[in-house]
This record gives sequence, C-alpha cells and structure tokens, in this order.
Amino acid sequence: MATDPATLLALDTVELRDRIASAALRATELADAVIARVQAVEPQVGAFAWFDPGFLRAQAEHADRYRQSGRPLGPLHGLPVGIKDVIDTAGIPTENGTVLDQGRVPATDAAVVSRLRSAGGLIMGKTVTTELQYLHPSATRNPANPDHTPGGSSAGSAAAIAAGMAPLAIGTQTGGSVIRPASYCGCVGFKPSSGAIARRGVLSQSPSLDTVGVFARDVAGVALLADALFGPDPADPQAAPVPPAALLAQATAAAPVPPTFAFVELPGYADAHADMRGGLAELAAWLGDQVWPTTLPRLFNDASASRGRINDAEMAHLYRSYAARGWDKLGPPLRDAIERGREVAAPDYLAALDMRPVLTAALDEILTRCDVILVPAAPGPAPLGLASTGDSIFNGLFTFTGHPAVTLPVLTSGSGLPMGAQLVGRRGDDGRLLRTARWLETALATQDAPSKEVCRG
Repeated sequence: MATDPATLLALDTVELRDRIASAALRATELADAVIARVQAVEPQVGAFAWFDPGFLRAQAEHADRYRQSGRPLGPLHGLPVGIKDVIDTAGIPTENGTVLDQGRVPATDAAVVSRLRSAGGLIMGKTVTTELQYLHPSATRNPANPDHTPGGSSAGSAAAIAAGMAPLAIGTQTGGSVIRPASYCGCVGFKPSSGAIARRGVLSQSPSLDTVGVFARDVAGVALLADALFGPDPADPQAAPVPPAALLAQATAAAPVPPTFAFVELPGYADAHADMRGGLAELAAWLGDQVWPTTLPRLFNDASASRGRINDAEMAHLYRSYAARGWDKLGPPLRDAIERGREVAAPDYLAALDMRPVLTAALDEILTRCDVILVPAAPGPAPLGLASTGDSIFNGLFTFTGHPAVTLPVLTSGSGLPMGAQLVGRRGDDGRLLRTARWLETALATQDAPSKEVCRG
C-alpha cells in the first residue's frame, strides 16, 4: 500500500480511483496527501480561492465509511476535485473573481457539482479565476515558472493540476480558458462539445459560447471526470438528452487503426512562437503519413472578430448589474469589453451568429477525412510577466463552433516551459477525440518519439 504523499500523488487518477474502490487505499490517505501538498506549494502558486483542509478530510472520512457499508460506489468515489470559483457550491463561497461578489455563498449547487457529489467526488476547494472569468489577470502563478503567466481564466484549476495539488479540476471556457492555461502550465485540458456538460449554476458570460471543461494529468483522467459530468439538464437548453458518452471506456480502448491527423495552419499561425511551430513540425514529421496538411477557407480570417463580437455583446448584457453597482471596481479589460459590447448593433450580432454554421460545416468537411485536427494549443509557451493571460487565438474558433478539443503537454520550449498540442474532433464525438489523444499520449511515451525538448537554444 502506497501511503507516502509524493508516491500517491504521482499515481494516475484512474489507479487512485481503483485503489480506493478496492480498499487498497483509503480516501483519507489521499486527502491527507493532497492537504500536505497544498500546504507545501500553495503559498508559491496561489491556485485556490477557498481551501479548507478540515472540510476535505471530513468528506474523505464519510467516503471511507460509505465504502465500508458495501453499497455501490460512484465513478469518482474518494477523489478530490478542484472547482473553478465561478461554479456555485452550496454553503461554500463562490465569489467569481471579483470584489463585487465578496462573501457570496450560494444556497444550491451548480449542475456539475451535483453530478460530482453523486459520483462520489470530493469538493477539494474553489480554484482561482480571473475577474468574472475574463482577461484581467489573477494572482495565480505558473508552477512551471512563477515569472510567467498561468493563463486564464481557469488559472487556478490548471495550476493546481500542474503543481500536483489536485488529481482533477473543473474549469470553464468562453474563448480559450481551459485549453490555453493547460498548455501554459503543462497539463491535459479538455473542452467538450457544446452542451455536453450542463451550465446551470455557472457564471454566464456569453451563453452562445460558455462551456464547462476539465483538467487532469493525463487523458484517462479528463475522460474519467468528464464522464461523470456529462448529461442533460432542463435548465440548460444546450444540454439536451443524449445516450451516455462512456468517455473513459472509449478513451482507453485500442484504436482499430492508427489515427489520422489533419494539420491546419489557423489564422495567426505565422505569428506563433518559433518553438511552437518547430515543435509541431517535429511532431508532424514523427507521425509521418498519419498526418496531412490542409488549409481553411478565407472566411476563417473573420472568425475571431465574429466570436469576439458575440462575446462582447452578450457580456455587456449579462454583466450590466456588475457595471451598475461597481463600474470603478472592474478591471480595464472588462470595462473595455463591456463598452465594446454596448456598441454592437443587432444586425452585426446576428450576422456573427450566422457565421457559426458556415464555419462548423467547413471544419466538419475536414473531419470527414481524418480522426482529429492538429493545431497549436497556444501561440507558444506562457508569456513572461503577469500583466496578461496570453492569447486565445487558437482556441476561440472551436469554442465558437462547439467542436471538442483537448490539449496534451507533449512539447517543451527552448526555455524549458511546457507547450500543448491541441487536437480537435467532431461535435458530439468526444470519445473518439479522447481515444485519439490517448493513442498519441501513449505512443509518445512508449515508442521512439521525438524529444519533447524542441528548439532549445
């Protein structure tokens, strides 16, 4: 039985789950290891907006008693999960990263938290978000290098995973708020298809774009967590009833044939960091005839502006109460976005929405000829400095169209910072995307793969 905290926290999440289920590991042992790790590194990272060791251990003690009763266990039984501080948790502060919500304690759980509890997961704590999940940086530091941004807005969730403080975490993405921080911090981030995870009880910034996503150290971990969170909710019209996704089973199944990858140079790729372009080129060369290059129609050049127009207009509407009661307490990026949103004319907003099915159809045509699209997860490694959360130029398109995306920390910059390769799959076919991601993750770990250290100068 592994009881050393470092040994426990180095185990795969699925193995932790299985050890707890078989009584080879107690939930309290895992909780104690997590608490010790948080106490050791949280002062340097600042991933948590709220963390109560006593509350986590009390949940773990209850989980151990429940297992001893012989009743069926949920798929997340005994696993601590960090929850982004824009997701309501009954009786626990949810302050949305703004002083205007300081002291806010919801009376009910968000849909994802209800599912988390039902699956036996433990609420580990509330992870730091940027201000109202927008671009104003948080106080969280990047575990890979504290002088570089961790990204945003799910900064705390990505940092908690990368720093080894949590085995699992939940975040949200409206532009690039799952994929980008996961790439910068060096963990796996998964943004599912639009509507796969219900958003009831989650701070709404842009209903046309808002998506709940998850973080873990490996693909099986994000599949395990997302499996428990997928499902319909009558309060979220996007979360319609569909058959169970069985993500973990699909992700860990053997691929029937070697998967194929379409390498796409997205708008802005020419300006990406040389290390990112070099790393992806090396990865593509290693994949050989499994990868083929293709291009996008010129209309994709306007996709970022259309997505931003929708985001700004809907945010100006939904955040009007914040603007009314504390305009001077909002950060400059948020005030600027709200002012832009107020100026968006209805015909322009509707025209931007009309872009989505056109862009979706073009991407779907590519995806009929491959398993996934391969693109950068971010323009490069995490930028130096803490005044910005980085650029989501390679993420917003897929949030706009609703395609599922996952980033793998398979590249390293010349300065030693992690970089992610982003895989994008068909809408509604999240399991196939994760199976391909798992195939690549395993192949790079076990075969004669290129070095992760690219462009080291």
